[in-house]
Amino acid sequence: MRPDVHTARKKLPGRIRQQVKRTVDELSQNPRPSNSQVLTLPEQFQTQWEARRIRIENWRIIYAINENWGETGVLTIQKRPPYDYEDLETLLSELSHS
Repeated sequence: MRPDVHTARKKLPGRIRQQVKRTVDELSQNPRPSNSQVLTLPEQFQTQWEARRIRIENWRIIYAINENWGETGVLTIQKRPPYDYEDLETLLSELSHS
């Protein structure tokens, strides 16, 4: 998980913070829960990453799965609206370089 995601999670309202923590912890066992949705990725990331989101009320957990590395990484936790996924490519680029 990116350091700024930890910071964002700590600032969430109490009930939402607990749900997000539980959901993120469960991703290590099941990275594709039934309540997750696949996100469309720019072409350069499609072979390496599978981006997904989980909705918890008005909040979104955006994360990516890399089967080759056996890794799941939380990219961001955002409130929607206004979050519109425009930074998804940047977040994936940063994940690819870490």
